[in-house]
Amino acid sequence: MFEIPADLHPDCVPLAWLLGRWEGAGVGDYPTIEAFRFGQEIAFTYVPRKPFLAYSSRSWILDDDGTLVRPAAQETGYWRPQADGEVEVLLTHPTGFVEIYLGRLESAKIEIATRGVLKTETAKDYRAGHRLYGLVGGRLMYVYEMAAMGHELQPHLSAELQRVAGASDARA
Repeated sequence: MFEIPADLHPDCVPLAWLLGRWEGAGVGDYPTIEAFRFGQEIAFTYVPRKPFLAYSSRSWILDDDGTLVRPAAQETGYWRPQADGEVEVLLTHPTGFVEIYLGRLESAKIEIATRGVLKTETAKDYRAGHRLYGLVGGRLMYVYEMAAMGHELQPHLSAELQRVAGASDARA
C-alpha cells in the first residue's frame, strides 16, 4: 500500500500516487523524425507543507538492444493541484521553451493540455501539447501528443515506468 507522507500539503494528497522516482522505457515518433526508443527517469518530489510537487524528467535514446545511445530530452517543473480537482503544471525545457498546462485529476488519472507555450527566438517550432498520465497496475503510464514543426496535434511519445523509489524518498 502507498503511504502518504504526514508532512505533505493537504492539496497535494490527490497527487501523492505520483511521488517517488520512476524508471522505464517508451517509444516516440513524429512526421519530422524517425521512430525511436527511449529510456526515461521521472521524479516527483515535495517540499514539506508546500502546495506543489516538484517534477524532473530526463531521457536517453536507446538502440534496439536497449543500450543507451545518447542523452535526449529533459524537463523540470511544478505540479500545482487545485481544490476543485484541477491541476496546473509548469514545465521548462533546455531547448528554449516553457509550457503551462491545465487539466483535471481523477483518482489515478491526470489529463492536461497546454494553455500556453512561450519560446526563445532560437527554439524550434512547438505550439501545443496534450498529456495523459495514469497509474495502471502499479506502473506510471503516459501518452504525449504535440503540435510542432507545422504539424497539428498528434501522438509523439508513450512510456511505461516502474516506481524505483517511493514517497519516503521524495522529500525535496
